[in-house]
Amino acid sequence: MRRKPKQLTESPSLYRPGAGGVVLVADGRGRPGHAAGENNPSAPGFTDESAEIISLFEASENTTIDAATRARARKIAARLAVRRPRRDVRARRGIGELTSLRYRDGSDELDMDRTIDVLAANPYPEDDDIVVRERLHTKRSIVLVVDISGSMKGERVRTAAATVGAVAGELNADDLAVVAFWSDAAVLARFGDPTTPLGILDTVLSIPARGLTNVQFALDTAATLLRGVSAPDKRVLLLSDCVHNAGPDPRYVAATIPRLDVLLDMSGENDVELGRDLARLGHGRIRTVSTYRDVAPALTSLFDT
Repeated sequence: MRRKPKQLTESPSLYRPGAGGVVLVADGRGRPGHAAGENNPSAPGFTDESAEIISLFEASENTTIDAATRARARKIAARLAVRRPRRDVRARRGIGELTSLRYRDGSDELDMDRTIDVLAANPYPEDDDIVVRERLHTKRSIVLVVDISGSMKGERVRTAAATVGAVAGELNADDLAVVAFWSDAAVLARFGDPTTPLGILDTVLSIPARGLTNVQFALDTAATLLRGVSAPDKRVLLLSDCVHNAGPDPRYVAATIPRLDVLLDMSGENDVELGRDLARLGHGRIRTVSTYRDVAPALTSLFDT
């Protein structure tokens, strides 16, 4: 790491939205049963920032910024081409995309063209040689982890917020959770929460960029969220400059995530080496961006597999 992270003695705070979305309320410090210290390098660290309530900016104070960031999000979304997840044979039938499948009990809509092709090759078909049309539901479980620390101020945090809004809109058929982080972290949306892309964007944008950058605690929070779901395709997308300067080494927790992709902001100070290590240990890939115009092709590439 380019900077020696601050030595921490207590767990950071984990926040959640509260009071109608105008404040973040601390759920507590870290996760129960995980003490910080040298013998537990993946434990949450500590910051000396206040850990009770964070007041968000009033929307009226951010009208111009919101309008510009929303426009940026729309531009990113218009260029995104995220591939749908691979079909899972264990996926639940009955809802979702209409798909051609082998016959199973209860199927009643025959795919005539595909069935004729099968019969041409095998004039004595078995039941499962018949092809039917059914709706098959598949989902990815994805945690978007966005850096809003002090090093991501100004245009960088607006690009990050716009990226979250664009991705949330593009992945509306998937199961999404959103974590914002600085030296602490806030779970802005959990899996299954009723959210909108613009609502998530506005919440991210409303949190003042502040504090140090504790990548470890953010990834640990995302990993905990993923452990509660059973989808075969589970992943974390980290949006950050990876300038980790508070808490334990994040490489340890990265190795516990099924897949970790990194979108690294290069427009200011950054740590490419750490970003590459996190993606490698998390069985994912890293893409770099310098402006919001780079975001769509980078994300399309990350979700190509």
